[in-house]
Amino acid sequence: MTRQAFPRRRFLAASAVGALSLFWSDWRRAQAIQPAGRAKARSVILIFNCGAPSHIDLFDMKPDAPDNIRGQFHPVATNVPGIRFSELMPHLARHADKLAIVRSLQHRQTQHNTGMYWSIVGRPYRIDSTLINPSRSDYPSFGTLVGWLAQRDGYASALPPYVITPSPHCDSSAYITPGQYGSCLGARFDPLVLNADPNAPGFRVANIGLTEGVTAARMQERRGLLERMDGIGRVRYGADFDVNQNKAFTLASAAEVQRAFDLSDEPAQVRERYGRHSWGQSHLLARRLIERGVRFVTTVNGPSITWDTHENNFVRLQTSLAPRMEQAYAALLEDLADRGLLDETLVVWMGDFGRTPLINRTAGRDHWPQCYTMVLAGGGVRGGQLIGESDAHGAYPKSSPLSPADIHASVFTLLGYDPHGIHYLSPEGRPFPLSEGQAIRELVS
Repeated sequence: MTRQAFPRRRFLAASAVGALSLFWSDWRRAQAIQPAGRAKARSVILIFNCGAPSHIDLFDMKPDAPDNIRGQFHPVATNVPGIRFSELMPHLARHADKLAIVRSLQHRQTQHNTGMYWSIVGRPYRIDSTLINPSRSDYPSFGTLVGWLAQRDGYASALPPYVITPSPHCDSSAYITPGQYGSCLGARFDPLVLNADPNAPGFRVANIGLTEGVTAARMQERRGLLERMDGIGRVRYGADFDVNQNKAFTLASAAEVQRAFDLSDEPAQVRERYGRHSWGQSHLLARRLIERGVRFVTTVNGPSITWDTHENNFVRLQTSLAPRMEQAYAALLEDLADRGLLDETLVVWMGDFGRTPLINRTAGRDHWPQCYTMVLAGGGVRGGQLIGESDAHGAYPKSSPLSPADIHASVFTLLGYDPHGIHYLSPEGRPFPLSEGQAIRELVS
């Protein structure tokens, strides 16, 4: 009796395939039973300041530094002894007891789009450049991942779980920051991006609500016709086709979606409190969406890289940037607290990076990712605390150097998700954790 040959190479290959199959099935089974942690937060509002605000002129002032570093503004007392903010932020100074100020954040990406990518994705982009755009080979932002997790956990609202207002992170409309869309997770996890100014007269989000002359019955007739014709679309666009079509019809016809975006429903006094400008009304809209169950809302303080103060840093901060930012920010904190929503809503304030301690020849500050500040409030975070410390010039961390990845790990932990125990498939097709960072003890304990 002859024995059939089984070459060593074929044996090793078969063994590898079998091991991989076992690993994959075990991993999928583990994902399905992954227990949620003790969530402190239910949702997130990200206030993102495109262009990078100056940490030294806002939350980490250096009054004892030389003139060419400390700048023109003076620190003022807050409602927490020992914590001082810039004189540009009198409203926020009354809310320091709600804020956890992280003053030792750092990364190495010096350009706006890659700095924004690092900040919202929690890992560096493969090159350091502004001249980049989104693709399906990107890692997803934490907004994208929170939307993905919400849908995985049964999110069923007509409102999308992840919304960006008023416009996406970008360095001009030609170069949109990667990571903020569905990325490697697919188009079904793209956020709803308004691309509209909530402060504009007659503000209306495109494709939400029925167009004039189209009744609900007529819309259903059109949908029925499409369903009979859509075989070609399913073949061409694959599994996302039905998902995206259903999403489009829901946004167009659901009354609750239309009401959520109807800012005319708010009293004039409330709208004035937030500020009758794009930033203020975007923050108000974020509150309305969170109130209705949306899991992650990004309000982009733009347009584009508005905070890029290479020239006239002090004039621009004083006249246009800080007043609008802090009015809207303070109003949001007050409104969430008054409505009993702050305890379950994590509010994250951040930018691409910081700005140089040394003032340049045009009275500006340049890009500086080596050390900068971000701020968190609500969602179970203990306020009235400073986390980390920068050196005497605000140039480098003096203690507790942290990365955006650590912020991401903290956000997921506060939402009740294990940042290292839950995985998605990376652009390379391998299981990848929600975050590679470490949750910051002072934020999550």
